[in-house]
Amino acid sequence: MRCLIAGGVGFLGSHLADRLLKDGHEVIVVDDLSSGNMRNIEHLKGNPSFSFVRHDVSEPLQVSIRVDRIYHLASLASPPGYQKRPVHTLITNGFGAYHLLNNALSMDARFLFASTSEVYGDPSVNPQPESYWGNVNPVGIRSCYDEAKRFGEAMVMAFNRKHDKQYKLIRIFNTYGPRMDLRDGRVVPNLIGQALRGEPLTVYGDGSQTRSFCYVDDLIDGIVRMMESEEVGPINIGNPDERTIQEFAQVIKKLIPTAGPITHLPLPKDDPLQRRPDITLARTKLHWEPKVKLDDGLRKTIAYFETMV
Repeated sequence: MRCLIAGGVGFLGSHLADRLLKDGHEVIVVDDLSSGNMRNIEHLKGNPSFSFVRHDVSEPLQVSIRVDRIYHLASLASPPGYQKRPVHTLITNGFGAYHLLNNALSMDARFLFASTSEVYGDPSVNPQPESYWGNVNPVGIRSCYDEAKRFGEAMVMAFNRKHDKQYKLIRIFNTYGPRMDLRDGRVVPNLIGQALRGEPLTVYGDGSQTRSFCYVDDLIDGIVRMMESEEVGPINIGNPDERTIQEFAQVIKKLIPTAGPITHLPLPKDDPLQRRPDITLARTKLHWEPKVKLDDGLRKTIAYFETMV
C-alpha cells in the first residue's frame, strides 16, 4: 500500500515510517519541520519506497498520486513547544484534520487521527476510559493543544457521520524512546538529559503526580493495528503501568549513576495530576497491549541520548 504520514519527521512519525516500510509499504512523509528533525529520517534517504514532502498541513495538500492510508500525526506535542506556538498548534490539528480528511475522502483512503490523553485534562476518573469526557480547562495555557485535539476528534466524527465513513481515532498516552528531542521539555528527555549531564533531576510539585510511560515500538504497533482494524474509536493506546514522577526520577537515578540529587520546583499551571489509560478496548478490539518493560525501554532511550549529550 501507499501510506502518507503527516508529521512523519517527528518522533512518532519517523518510527511509524520505519514500521510501514519494514512491512513492505510505500511511505510518503509530509512535514513542515516546525518540530521534527531531518536526522530522524536520514537513514531512509535512498530507499525507493520512501519520499519526503515539505508542507504545512494547515494548508490544503495537493496529492498527485493515490494513497491508501493517511496518518495525521502532525502537531507540536511538548508543552513548551505548543505554548510558544499556540495558534499554529490549533490550526495544524484542526485545519490539518479537515484538509487531510478531504484528501482521504477524494481518494477513498483510510484515515487515522492521532489524538491524545490530554483530551481527558486533569481527570477525576482513574484510569481513564474512552467513555470519560474529560476535565479540560478550555482557556488555560495548555488549551491550545488539548482543545486542538478535541476539535480534531470532532472533525473526524463529523466526516464519519456526513459521509458514512469509518475514519479512526486513537488517544496516545505518554510515549518515550529514541528520537525524542532532548530539549522538548517533557519528563523523559528532561530527566535523562539532566542525569547524563550530572545535573540535579527536576521534579515539579511534590512528585506525587502520575504518568504511564509506553515505549515507542509498542505505541507504533497499536497505531498500525488500529488502522488495519474495522474500529473507529476512540481507543486508548498507552501503558497502564502508572508511576509517580518521584518514582520515575528514582528509576532514572538507578539507570544513570551520574545523576545529581532530585530537586523540586513548583508544579506548572494546569498540569494534570493523574494519567493512566484503561486499555480494555485496545486489548479486546485490537488484541494489543504493551510488551516493553520500563527499564528495558529506558536503557534503549538512554543509549540514544548518550550520543546527543
